[in-house]
Amino acid sequence: MSGELGLVGRAMIESRVSELEAELEVLSGERQELVARVSLLRPESLDPDMLDERARLNLNLVHTNELVVLRPGHRYTMN
Repeated sequence: MSGELGLVGRAMIESRVSELEAELEVLSGERQELVARVSLLRPESLDPDMLDERARLNLNLVHTNELVVLRPGHRYTMN
């Protein structure tokens, strides 16, 4: 009745299982989003807009006819 495998232990285990299932659900959602983004970069399904976005971000470049608005307080980094 008591101990790690008793009623109190069982309640603790069930609580931990619930926590881990909630964490798994969040991580699974994040993984699905990442898989979707990666699939846009595959050669057979390359999204030109996605490629353009990543190139601009990583190279820190814009077209000469574009206007860039820098937001105050936003930290801009070069990758």
